[in-house]
Amino acid sequence: MSKQKYVFDPVSLDYVPVKRNRWKDILIFLMAGLVFMVLGFLVLPHYFDTPDELALRRENQDLKLHVDVLDKKYEHLNAVLTSIQKRDKNLYRLLFEAEPIPDDVREAGYGGAVADNTDLTDNDKISALYKEMDVLSKKLVVQSKSFDELIRLAKEKEKYLAHIPAIQPVENKDLRRLASGFGMRFHPILKIWRPHNGLDFTARIGTPIYATGDGTVVYAGRGSGFGIHVKIDHGYGYQTVYAHMSRMAVHKGQKVKRGQIIGYVGNTGLSNGPHLHYEVHYKGKPVNPIYYFYRDLNARDYEKMMELAKSAQQSLD
Repeated sequence: MSKQKYVFDPVSLDYVPVKRNRWKDILIFLMAGLVFMVLGFLVLPHYFDTPDELALRRENQDLKLHVDVLDKKYEHLNAVLTSIQKRDKNLYRLLFEAEPIPDDVREAGYGGAVADNTDLTDNDKISALYKEMDVLSKKLVVQSKSFDELIRLAKEKEKYLAHIPAIQPVENKDLRRLASGFGMRFHPILKIWRPHNGLDFTARIGTPIYATGDGTVVYAGRGSGFGIHVKIDHGYGYQTVYAHMSRMAVHKGQKVKRGQIIGYVGNTGLSNGPHLHYEVHYKGKPVNPIYYFYRDLNARDYEKMMELAKSAQQSLD
């Protein structure tokens, strides 16, 4: 129950009750409520968050954290790809003698620098990150095609290395059986000076002769001054000749592998003693076979073989 208010009456010198105006009280109450309501809408939001605002704030924080994580992952992936691109350019493509990929193609037309997102808003960061990811995916496509080409070249290189002459045609571990080297020699039977287009390996009759690289036998028979001899086409411009055999172990048209026995040392044709005359031809011209023993000889043995080739002046054919 509301309390009665009194005021002092100077005329009657007594306290008299105050007459209350109900409508005025109601109006004052309503005005006060209106003032508090306006203050609540205008002032309180600056100091207190609504539930919806709290939910949005948490969502924004989670989104910002997610963007930061993705940005770091992008930087890591971009760094890894850049490292792969450098190895691809400076090692792999040089190793396989492949044409270099232009830098503008490697960078998908966008350059190699990573954009600085530190001063961007969250929305701008997301937009920039999408663009950077798109560029990264294009760079990966270019690099993937480069690796496809390198795989093809590696397979071709492996095939090439298997076909070119790379070993000695007879076992010659002690390096004491080289009778004649490459160059002008006096023929022991014809008694004239003429080019000696191969190496002569002295060995006992019946010593196995090996194919020095993969290839196809294009001749196997007896002819000219070579007596019984075999010619192998290795592809890539290389052919080898194995002359003065006692007998053959292959026939024309046969596929052979490096290290396969193709015949045996003999003394047939214009020969002055049991030996193998071995030639290497590249693009139709004879070359010194001593440069094609790298699979058999270490550096020291190779030097010794070079000395023997220089000192061996007597041709056996």
